[in-house]
Amino acid sequence: MTLLVNGENREVGEGATVAALLESLGLGGAPCAVEVNKELVPKSGHDSTTLSDGDTIEIVTLVGGG
Repeated sequence: MTLLVNGENREVGEGATVAALLESLGLGGAPCAVEVNKELVPKSGHDSTTLSDGDTIEIVTLVGGG
């Protein structure tokens, strides 16, 4: 299925979760905020939130610096 992730189309397997998507992007365990179709998904819901074809995902990671 096709998702729009941060403005880019990305193919993932059927039944993928937010956690699986983050893992495939190399962000598993990284501090980040995830929005699915303009609704914030709390970290506690990453494993249980299943994605659907055509979903729009926004992922914001934390960047340190000074």
